[in-house]
Amino acid sequence: MHTEAAGPDLRHHGDAEVRDDGSALVDLAVNVRADTPPAWLREHVAASLGSLAVYPDGRAARAAVAARHGLPVERVLLTAGAAEAFVLLARALKVRRPVVVHPQFTEPEAALRDAGHTVDRVLLREADGFRLDPAAVPEDADLVVIGNPTNPTSVLHPAATITDLARPGRTLVVDEAFMDAVPGEPEALAGRTDVPGLVVLRSLTKTWGLAGLRIGYVLAAPETIADLERAQPLWPVSTPALAAAEACVAPRALAEAAHAAHRIAADRGHLVAGLARFADAGVRVVAPAEGPFVLVRLPHAAAVRHRLRGLGYAVRRGDTFPGLSEEWLRLAVRDRTTTDGFLRALGRTVAEPA
Repeated sequence: MHTEAAGPDLRHHGDAEVRDDGSALVDLAVNVRADTPPAWLREHVAASLGSLAVYPDGRAARAAVAARHGLPVERVLLTAGAAEAFVLLARALKVRRPVVVHPQFTEPEAALRDAGHTVDRVLLREADGFRLDPAAVPEDADLVVIGNPTNPTSVLHPAATITDLARPGRTLVVDEAFMDAVPGEPEALAGRTDVPGLVVLRSLTKTWGLAGLRIGYVLAAPETIADLERAQPLWPVSTPALAAAEACVAPRALAEAAHAAHRIAADRGHLVAGLARFADAGVRVVAPAEGPFVLVRLPHAAAVRHRLRGLGYAVRRGDTFPGLSEEWLRLAVRDRTTTDGFLRALGRTVAEPA
């Protein structure tokens, strides 16, 4: 376990790879499902634009999310993406010793630091497959944050392992932003009410391609939801985002997301099999990967990333995640045609001298 104030750039995210001079690149850096949002969802959101003169009313969307998880509405809070939820948690909860389990999405730690907290890091090890050992978390931690499946490692932790972290007086925050990309969601904690202090975050931006719309939600005990809601500004979620939330938890959308999860799993298998061809060049994939992305270690990764840009492909650098070095890259799962093109480009880059 490490306590650090400096180090990796916690504000660097995958979209930095495809802004400005990277806008024309094939995007394997951002973990948003390609070819989204679907036409039916765009049309549904567009239909809400006629109501923009009226202040947003989130009651229907909140009820729809609650029904999707079998919860009362008092356990649901809609947010402007999961990122807003991290800020609300950092500002609203009175905690003494927050701990973030890394490597993972860096925004939770950044939000906690911005709110004035001193943050401890528990760094999972490559030698252990980046899998969680609950005993590594300090017993006196009163806030613990972990992703599942974890970005960027693509590790899916067993639900029972995560719930072993629960303690009286501790808030256990589980970021499930990518859980709907896992077929069947076998390790999901969303909807559980028997785990003390559990807070589950979900995002609708990844599977549905709504990063520009900003919509997500928090599932937690009613008193926690009330604390977070008091920290929100009035009307925090726009009318189009509310329309999207209601649509994305409807039965039709859930069936489409389940189908997409199986397709992503097959496409990920194709990517991992292709990467295995470069084992002699030192390419290693964290396995088993369960999310819509894979984490790869390879020699001279920074140089490889720059060469790939020259060949038209953007990938996510790994060294901005605490616990990872410059030897790591994260790759989003794409369709087989895109993956095959990327693998050909990767073959050219790893064959070049450093």
